[in-house]
Amino acid sequence: MSAPAMGPSKTMQGDAAPKKKRGPGALATAYLVIYNVVMTAGWLVIAVGLVRAYLARGSYHGLYYSIEKPLKFFQTGAVLEIVHCAAGIVPSSLVLTGFQVLSRVFLTWAVTHSVREVQSEDSVLLFVTAWTVTEIIRYSFYTFSLLNHLPYLIKWARYTFFIVLYPMGVSGELLTIYAALPYVQKTGLYSITLPNKYNFSFDYYSFLILAMVSYIPLFPQLYFHMLRQRKKVLGHAEDLSKMD
Repeated sequence: MSAPAMGPSKTMQGDAAPKKKRGPGALATAYLVIYNVVMTAGWLVIAVGLVRAYLARGSYHGLYYSIEKPLKFFQTGAVLEIVHCAAGIVPSSLVLTGFQVLSRVFLTWAVTHSVREVQSEDSVLLFVTAWTVTEIIRYSFYTFSLLNHLPYLIKWARYTFFIVLYPMGVSGELLTIYAALPYVQKTGLYSITLPNKYNFSFDYYSFLILAMVSYIPLFPQLYFHMLRQRKKVLGHAEDLSKMD
């Protein structure tokens, strides 16, 4: 799914007064700034590639092929965000970050890459466009936050654009998985049938259906979580501006 994670902050408990939460050290901060700058640039490359391909073709059909390689590279590069959480250099939830990153990597490689017949589907362009705009904003947000110089416009975009981009991305993801189902069923892609020496079977077709069903409980939770974050962050900013 496409909504970015907003991990809960860790708090001190006990009789002593809570201490101010420490951020990453200087070395970790420098690394995170470089990482987020590179990822921002990468998704900008994808955005430019989409625009140039559209202008050259005069059509939005089949634009995936023009950005296939950078999309795979930079989307897979997001796996490092799971490492960042596990190492404790960012405060985001490891479980939530892991789910969001791996679900995108799964869609990139195990669906779109593996089922070539869906690569020309309009639904692919739908989620690629949503991902691209979302990630440019998100990585810019992280970069400027680490530098302690966050423009309000980027903060506003971070907590506003998802209102449209998140449903747009989820719709594209679901439609792409749905389009892949007939080909997966026909070819038996990634499925393991009995009998075999491991006495184990796996039906990739059924797995994809379960993946689609999982969006039903997860999408509303993540979406309304972001809405609450938007009210909290932007509402607080508006209150401060009124005080000024």
